[in-house]
Amino acid sequence: MRVPLSRDTQICISLSGRPSNIGTRFHNYLYDLLGLNFVYKACTTTDIAAAIGGVRALGIRGCSVSMPFKQDVLALVDEVEPSAASIHAVNTIVNEDGRLIAANTDYIAVQRLIAEHGLRPDRSVLLYGSGGMAAAVGAAFRDAGFGRGTVLARNPETGRALAERLGYAYTAEEHGADVIVNATPVGMAGGPGADDVAFSDAVITGAQTVFDVVAMPSETPLVRAARAAGVAVISGAEVIALQAAEQFERYTGVRPTAEQIAAASAVSRA
Repeated sequence: MRVPLSRDTQICISLSGRPSNIGTRFHNYLYDLLGLNFVYKACTTTDIAAAIGGVRALGIRGCSVSMPFKQDVLALVDEVEPSAASIHAVNTIVNEDGRLIAANTDYIAVQRLIAEHGLRPDRSVLLYGSGGMAAAVGAAFRDAGFGRGTVLARNPETGRALAERLGYAYTAEEHGADVIVNATPVGMAGGPGADDVAFSDAVITGAQTVFDVVAMPSETPLVRAARAAGVAVISGAEVIALQAAEQFERYTGVRPTAEQIAAASAVSRA
């Protein structure tokens, strides 16, 4: 049931360099379904400090943070939860009466998916990427007990830095692993590598699990290749649904059911 907008309506936003409709559809669908007096709007900015100042000054309840702002906002908030502090990247800010509290629900979502898919910590992990999302995924695996990890990155400076923080090895050359993870934009709809597959056929077929954090499309070239090879898949659509549900609960105090999350996720990707 849609609640009429009023002066009491609580506002949540997202800040991203390339805003999409995913979060807007997900959150607003659930606000209407659950009869909550909230509204969600996707935004972008060229002045992240001013934007976060606006979140504080205007009483904006929640703020989702995407690239390229995930590291920049660390210095602009009042409290950083361990999920964000351990990986130096924020994707969620909650405004508690002018006090801004930062977390990383990507990290939380990945840890839940590791458990839900029954991934064993004795498996080796190859993590492709060295940005904010790669840091969240890598930390989630490390903290879940995965000690045999390698960071694959074309940029040796950022790749080595992330590998050192995680206690993993670094490589610039692809190799096989039990679990292979794409935490880069390769395969993302609308991007320069939209039709590309993040890993070679040999690495895909040699893996036990393929994990692609790219959410749009839900069936990325990597996910399609893994399914065709009969390899178990964890998709970016699963990540974005779980992390958005975690954000939703933090903003509203209401935890949607699994069925409601699935429905909202389907609407968000329509």
